[in-house]
Amino acid sequence: MAFYRPDPAMAARLETALDALDADGRPGLRNSLAITWVRYDDAVPEAGQGSGASWNQDRILYPASVVKLFYAVAVEQWLQRDLIQDGDELRRAVRDMIADSSNDATGLVVDLLTGTTSGPVLHGERWELWTQQRRLINAWLQSLAWPELEAVNCCQKTWGDGPYGRDKMFYAADNSNRNGLSTAATARMLEAVMTGSVVSPPACRRLQALLHRSLDQQQRRADPENQVDGFLGDGLPEGTQLWSKAGWMSQARHDAAWFQGSDQPPMLLVVYSNGPDRARDETLLPELAKALSSYTNDEDEVL
Repeated sequence: MAFYRPDPAMAARLETALDALDADGRPGLRNSLAITWVRYDDAVPEAGQGSGASWNQDRILYPASVVKLFYAVAVEQWLQRDLIQDGDELRRAVRDMIADSSNDATGLVVDLLTGTTSGPVLHGERWELWTQQRRLINAWLQSLAWPELEAVNCCQKTWGDGPYGRDKMFYAADNSNRNGLSTAATARMLEAVMTGSVVSPPACRRLQALLHRSLDQQQRRADPENQVDGFLGDGLPEGTQLWSKAGWMSQARHDAAWFQGSDQPPMLLVVYSNGPDRARDETLLPELAKALSSYTNDEDEVL
């Protein structure tokens, strides 16, 4: 069962949006997409209070940098349990991992969370211990007992050129052990952060501050890595408040966004788009956000 109430009118609106986007020079679009879309009635909702619709939301896909959201939440969990030591360098790494999507910062965060380091290939008992430690984040995710997390895999660093040495070996020969998330899992984690229902409310407020994005055009021009242009935030009306984590590489363009207009309840939208054509498509996510963000219950007759 989904963590939101399925809404037939929202499902129809999503189908209409996908039909229009497919017809606009994207044949077979649905095959490359996974979507979870949730709308809330209250301006400050609690977890599980939304209504929504989806497409392929349980499909496990490579999340690219969206996985950094999960690693940031894990940092707060480890700190709460006194498993790692807080400090300026840790906070700098978490900030750069989320705000700037730094892969170097993510590498340090994964090392701290798992007690591992990258390096040459390991063998025997040392290899077994290393792989066991690298799965600690997965073990924590399973302990949450959320159905959406049952098949996810969050155990790898993120890379520019790719893994080497023991990290490459850990991917397995066919890359079967690479990170994997669904839009449903991503949406539930983002909802938990935005509603203060994971780790602790103060920890969630710290995470929210990192996830906040500016839609101001001048600020976006000053920061080419703003995670708004070409992503969901690019299709939102001016004045909208946005919290998000994007992921982009040669085979994927993803985004997980929580957004709220003035005097409006929030929406949650997670879109994974896969394949080289989708990765290059800078208008798909903005157009989808524009089509769905304007939805209200009063518009059902338009569908």
